[in-house]
Amino acid sequence: MTATKGEFFNPAKLSSRDKAEATDHTARAIIAAEASARDKKTEKLKALRLQQEAEAEPKAPPAKKRRSPAKPAAGRP
Repeated sequence: MTATKGEFFNPAKLSSRDKAEATDHTARAIIAAEASARDKKTEKLKALRLQQEAEAEPKAPPAKKRRSPAKPAAGRP
């Protein structure tokens, strides 16, 4: 079988509107795929964070140090 020009090239030219629609469709598909992937990643990370928080022991706040009472000033006139 011999390859012909008609098999590889579209003999009819596309209008600029058709080209714009194809580009728009492709761009919207890419954006939707990225948004879906971002949402899945966000949900996965949120689940992992909640799991870590549930496993972690709640830490008590550090005890505050008591300050010693102020010493009276020595012999003021």
